[in-house]
Amino acid sequence: VQLQASGGGLVQAGGSLRLSCAASGTIFSINDMGWDRQAPGKERESVAVITSGGSINYVDSVKGRFTISRDNAKNTVYLQMNSLKPEDTAVYYCYADIKDDLGSGSHWGQGTVVTVSS
Repeated sequence: VQLQASGGGLVQAGGSLRLSCAASGTIFSINDMGWDRQAPGKERESVAVITSGGSINYVDSVKGRFTISRDNAKNTVYLQMNSLKPEDTAVYYCYADIKDDLGSGSHWGQGTVVTVSS
C-alpha cells in the first residue's frame, strides 16, 4: 500500500490550497484518514481526521478554515485549506488506517510542503 500526497505549494496569506492523498495497492478497507503537519522547529500535530463513518475532528487552530473530506470510491482524502495564515506553514502528512493483504496498520504519505507568505 502507498499513499501519494499532492497539492502543496506557496500561497499568500488569506489564500487557499487543496491537498489530496490517494491510497493505492491491495486495500480491503480504510478506517480513519487524516492529516498531520510539522512546522519548522515545532512538534508534529494532528490537523484533521475523518473516520469511515464520516465523523470529523479538527485541531482548534484550523476550525472554520480547513475542511477534511474523503472519497471512499477513490481511497482518497482531501484537505481544503482556506484563509491560510503564515502559521499554517508546515510539511503536511496524510495517513490512513488500512486493512490490506498483510494485515491492519497506519500508512503515511511522503509529505507535501505548504508555505504561506505574509
